Amino acid sequence: MFLEIYRPCIAACYACATFCDRCAVACFEGNDPQAMTRCIGLVMDCAQLSRSAAAMMSRNSEFVDTICEACADVCSACAVECGHHNARQCRQCAEACAQCASLCRDMARQTQSAGMAFA
Repeated sequence: MFLEIYRPCIAACYACATFCDRCAVACFEGNDPQAMTRCIGLVMDCAQLSRSAAAMMSRNSEFVDTICEACADVCSACAVECGHHNARQCRQCAEACAQCASLCRDMARQTQSAGMAFA
């Protein structure tokens, strides 16, 4: 069944979105949210795209390769940005984003090589 193939990537996407949400809140509540503007924007984008990718995999969308590739790109950028900060939430977010990026990139390759979504 297709969902079994997607399961690890879906889980990573939801975990990433959760860590991104926590990171955004921590950045807003920190001493200097203005200095964290790029981080906040990226984690919000990453959370939204990760949830969308998970939803599209759950539906076995024909665009899984496209959304997973985009998700991997945004997650990678977010991991780099969060990796520049020493806050615990940023470090945890960077790890979750890197994991999600890796699994999404693998999923995009798998679905591209199959030529379509899994049946």
